[in-house]
Order: sequence, then structure tokens, then C-alpha cells
Amino acid sequence: MLSLRIAVRFLRTSPVQSALIVAGIAVGIATQVFVGSLITSLQTNLVNTTIGSSPHITISAREDEEPVVFSEQLSSLITKDARVEPGTVVPVRTSSALFTDGESSAPLSLTAGRLGELDRIYALTERTQSGVPSLDTGEAIVGIDFAKNNGLSPDDYISIVFAEGGGARLKVTAFVDLGSAAANERTAFIGPGLLRDLKGWSSDEYSVVQVQVLEPFDAATVASEWRRALPGVSISDWQAENADLLTALQSQSASSYMIQAFVLVAVALGIASTLAISAVQKTRQIGILKAMGLSDRRSGNIFLWQAAILGLSGTASGVASGYALIWGFSFAPVPFSITPEPGFIALSSSIGVLVALLSSIIPTRKTSRLDPIEVIQSG
Repeated sequence: MLSLRIAVRFLRTSPVQSALIVAGIAVGIATQVFVGSLITSLQTNLVNTTIGSSPHITISAREDEEPVVFSEQLSSLITKDARVEPGTVVPVRTSSALFTDGESSAPLSLTAGRLGELDRIYALTERTQSGVPSLDTGEAIVGIDFAKNNGLSPDDYISIVFAEGGGARLKVTAFVDLGSAAANERTAFIGPGLLRDLKGWSSDEYSVVQVQVLEPFDAATVASEWRRALPGVSISDWQAENADLLTALQSQSASSYMIQAFVLVAVALGIASTLAISAVQKTRQIGILKAMGLSDRRSGNIFLWQAAILGLSGTASGVASGYALIWGFSFAPVPFSITPEPGFIALSSSIGVLVALLSSIIPTRKTSRLDPIEVIQSG
């Protein structure tokens, strides 16, 4: 390990230079860890806000106003797909209605189903702001803004008129925050029987079948495969319905990658130039060592070891600094927190060390080709 001992000695003889290289690597890795984790957490928050409590894939009949039959074939295909989140295959009936209190009116979008099943998609119980959620016969759960706009309290009754004709008087059991102002103003959930009787459908006929998948960005692929297997129904996914959001997320990712790439290039150039200068400064010492029998390979390995030591030290400091920045961000008044992913941190660390090693190529080749006689003669 002669090359390692010499590398450590060289680093110790230039402590300021070594500290600056470590600081440069640390800044680069800290930037990569913080920016990468920030963008990833922001995207996760945007996706969860947009579709976290809504179906990723929706299956409906090809003809409007016609029911989709939740058959054994359909149920089996969906539930057996390993990409589907367990328990989130929920058939529901939907309709439009008009709320009226005799003086004013407001449109409502009705979703009918069992509370336990709806919870798997919409997390109604978890999102309840007031009241005790229940969807027994004659009961409803409404958005919190709808309740505020109409001066409702839990256990109040509301009168609605259905688009299909007829009306009903429902007891409001709870108010929920669905994460969207539009949804909170116009959405109501009711039990399964009312719309079934109103539409005259059988027990296996529904407006749509709503599904969530384990990885939201797999929704388009899953939906495409299901379309081929189920040609008799219409299948849509959240990515197709939120194309603008998807474009924004992709643009964010591209920007993040470019920032990280430029930072790493700057770090690599800084390390390479510093090590190259160090190689010139240590030319006489290395020439003497080679004259004393140090092989070309070992002389080249001196700067490889230097790069490895600097890379590991800088990467460790950078990861620690990145976590410190993330911790500091937790005090910022923003609606989401940064959650660093271990896999991304490991990748960033590996890239940091690799960049340092690659930066040593020029000084390593220069010293390995050094002619000790020429060095000694040039004094």
C-alpha cells in the first residue's frame, strides 16, 4: 500500500488545497441530494394532491348513460393484476343532482357506494373535518366548502333533485376535505341503493369501476393492456386526463437532471484541474521515487488514491450537508416536506466517488509516463 501512504502524505502537505477540493465535492453532492430530493418530494406531493384520493383508472360503458356490468371476468382480470393496489377495485354509481333550500340552489356530483369501499379510493373517514361519516340509507357525506357555502352542520338535512327526475331528502353525516376546491364545492357521497333504484339497474350494474394502482405512473400502461383484454368497455387513466400535469412533472424532472449534471461537471473539472496542478507540483518528488524503484503503475495510483480519499470525504460531507439542508427546509412555510429516498442518496454518493475517480485520469496518466531521468536532469 505504498501508493496509498504517499497519497496521504501528499494530501497532508497541502491541507488547504485538500480542504478546498473536499468542500467542492461536498457542495456538489449536497446540491444534488437537496435538489433531487426536493423535486421528487414536490412531484409526489403534486401527484398525491391531484390523484391521491381519486381513481387512477376508470372503467365505464362505451355508451353514455349505459351501465358497465361488473362481471366475474372483469373482476377477475382487475383483482388478479399484481400492479393493482389491493382492495381498491371499487364499482360505483354516479349522477348529477341539484341542491335546493327554497332560496338558492347548487349543483352536486353524486357518487354512490359503500363507505368501506369508497374509503379505499377517497379516504373519506381520514379526510373528515366534522361529523361522523356514515352512508346508510338516506345519508350523505358532502365537501367542506359545500357545507360552508350553505350554512350546514352535521346531522342537517338537505333536499336534492336528481338529473334523472325525482328527489330525495338526505341527512348530512360528515364534511370532508377532498383536497380540491372544486371537489369540495360540488361533491357528495351517498349510499349504494338510492341511485340503483333511481336508474333501475340490477345489483351488478354500475356507472364506473374505479381502480388505483400501486405506482400511479404505471396507470397508462395498465390501462392500455386492459383495453386489449376488455374491448367491450371504455377505460381511461389519470395520465391521459391530466396531460398538462404530466408535462409539468416531466419538465421538472428534466430541469432537475440538468442542474445536477452541470453541478457534477463543474465539480469534476475542479477536481481534475486541482489534481493536475498537484501532479505538476509533485513532479520532482515522484521523479525521485521512480528513480528509487517506484513502478509506473504505483506512481499513477498515487493520484488515484488521492481522488478516492477526496471523493469519499467530500461525498460523506456532501450527504451530511444535504440532510442538513433538508432539515432546514422543514421549517419553511410550504405545504409539503422533503423525504429523501435511500436509493437516490446511495446513487448520488456513488456518482460523487465515481466523478472524483474519473477526474484523476489525467494526473494518473501524466505521472505514470513520467521519465525520472528527465525530471532529475531538469532539477
